[in-house]
Amino acid sequence: MNHALLLSVFVVASCGLAYELIAGALSSYLLGDSITQFSTVIGTYLFAMGVGSWLSRYVERNLVARFIQIELMVGVLGGFSAAALFFIFVWFSAPFKLALYLAVFGIGALVGLEIPLIMRILKHDLAFKDLVSQVLTFDYLGALVVSILFPLLLVPHLGLVRSGLLFGLLNVLVALWALWLFREQLHNSGWLRVQGFVSMALLIAGFAAAGQFTSLAEAHLYADEIVHAETTPYQRIVITRWKDDLRLHLNNNLQFSSRDEYRYHEALVHPGLSTLPGARRVLVLGGGDGLAVREILKYPQIETVTLVDLDPAMTKLFSTAPPLRKLNADALNSPKVNVVNADALLWLESHDDLFDFVVIDFPDPSNFAIGKLYSAAFYRLLEKHLTAGALAVIQSTSPLYARQSFWCVVTTLESVGLVTTPYHALVPSFGEWGFVLAGRRAYQPPAAYGVETRFLAPETTPALFQFPKDMARVDAEVNRLNNQVLVRYFEHEWRNVIR
Repeated sequence: MNHALLLSVFVVASCGLAYELIAGALSSYLLGDSITQFSTVIGTYLFAMGVGSWLSRYVERNLVARFIQIELMVGVLGGFSAAALFFIFVWFSAPFKLALYLAVFGIGALVGLEIPLIMRILKHDLAFKDLVSQVLTFDYLGALVVSILFPLLLVPHLGLVRSGLLFGLLNVLVALWALWLFREQLHNSGWLRVQGFVSMALLIAGFAAAGQFTSLAEAHLYADEIVHAETTPYQRIVITRWKDDLRLHLNNNLQFSSRDEYRYHEALVHPGLSTLPGARRVLVLGGGDGLAVREILKYPQIETVTLVDLDPAMTKLFSTAPPLRKLNADALNSPKVNVVNADALLWLESHDDLFDFVVIDFPDPSNFAIGKLYSAAFYRLLEKHLTAGALAVIQSTSPLYARQSFWCVVTTLESVGLVTTPYHALVPSFGEWGFVLAGRRAYQPPAAYGVETRFLAPETTPALFQFPKDMARVDAEVNRLNNQVLVRYFEHEWRNVIR
C-alpha cells in the first residue's frame, strides 16, 4: 500500500506541474510576453500551494476520504481549466486575467493540500525521515518527467486543452485507486465512487469533444474560415481564408494577408538586394513561410539561399500545402534553397559562413525570447557573417505605431558599428511598416529594379526613405540581452493599438 501511495505522489506531482505549465503557456499564447505570464502564473501557483499546505492543518478527520475528494476536485478544475480559459478569452475577453489567476490560485491551493495529506496518511507506516525523503523524491521526480514530456510530446500532439483533460483524468484515477486501496476503511465509499465515476465521465466526454470545442472557439476568434490549425512546441499556427485571401496567424497575431503581402516582402528584399549585382549567397533568418525567399529567387545570379527558421512545422507546411506553395512560388523546394530548423542566434554562433545579403524577418519583439534576436549581441554576431560589401535588412515593426521601438532597432544596429538606412512602406494589413538596411558602407537607393515588382518603382523609392514628423527619429536605448528594453518599448506602444 505504501508503494502505491508513493506512486500516487509521482502522478499527483506530474499533474500539479502540468496545470501550471498549461496556464502559463495558454496565457503567453493569448496575451503575449511569455516571461511575464509564466512568472506571474508560477508565483501565484506557488503562493496558492503554500496556502493549501497551511489549510491542510484544519483537515483532522477522514483523511483518506478528504484526499480522494481533493483529487477529484483537482482533476475536474485542472482538467477543464484550459478549455474554460480559452472559452472566456474568446467570448468574454475582459475578465480573462481575473479568471486565469482565480483558476491558478484554486488549483494551486488544492494541489498544496495533497502532499501534506498523503504524508499524514503514511506517517504510521514510515519513519519520519523516510517519509519526507520518499514523498519528496517522488514529488520532484514527477515534476521532472512532466516538464520534459510537456513541450516535446504533449503540446505538439494533444494541444493544451486535451493535455489538461488528460492530467485531470490521471488525478481522478489516483482518487479511484485510493478508493480501492482503502475500501475497507471508508464508510461512505459508495458516494465517493459515484463522484469519481461522474468526474471521469465528464473528463472523458471533454477529451472526446476537445477537437470540436477548439475548432468552434477558433472559428469565433477568427473572422474567416480556418483551413489549417496546429500547435507546435514553439507556437500556435492558424491559416484562415476568405475568398482568395489566405492569412497566417501565429499565437493569434496576424503575420500576413495574401492580398497585400507582396508589398511587405518586396519592400523587405528589393531595396537592398537590387543594389548588389554581385550577390551570390543569401541568408534568411526567420521567414519560414518562404515569401521572402520567393522574392530573392527572382535574381538569377543568386546561387544559394540558406533559410534558418526555428519551427520545422512552419517550413514543412509552406513547402507541402498546395495553396501555400503556390503563394510562395514553391520557393522552399527550390534546389538553391537549404532549409535549416534551428535557433537563429545559436546557428550564427556555430557557423562561420559569409553572406552577400541577409534578410532578418523575425516576428515583432513582443517577448524576451524574440527580443534577444534584436539585441546588440545578436547584431554583433550578424556583422561577422557579412562579406565586405554585404547588406542586411531587418523588419523593425511600425515607425508610426511603435515609434520608439523602431528607432531602438536602428540605435542597436549602430551600436555595433553598422551603418544604417531606415525606411518604411505602407502595407494595408498592418499600416506603415518599418525596415532597416545595415552594412559597413553608406547605402544608395537603386536607380532601377532588375526584377518584376508589383509595388516598388524607381521613381517612388526615394519616398520610402523619408520620414514625416510623426515617424521621425526619437531617442532610444540600445537593446541589450541584460535589459531587453526593446520588449518594454514594444509592449508599451502596442498596448492600446488595435492591429
